[in-house]
Amino acid sequence: MFTTRKQYEPYISPFDPCPPIRVKTYVTAPNLYIGFQPPNLPQFPLREALMKGTLWQVFYDPYYSPYETKTKGDGS
Repeated sequence: MFTTRKQYEPYISPFDPCPPIRVKTYVTAPNLYIGFQPPNLPQFPLREALMKGTLWQVFYDPYYSPYETKTKGDGS
């Protein structure tokens, strides 16, 4: 399943005094997956677009903390 949230496992040094974070996550922007902007994309109404920060619906991506995904249903 496609998701903009990616994860990786960083190197954990045996000499690191802090407890390790075994899996780190990051979010990629939706515009990375669209090579060009096709014509006639669906748009938000103007007032809603100002609140969401983008005019086009395909570029809207709300940020959820990795700890919220279990309750928000991100799918990962």
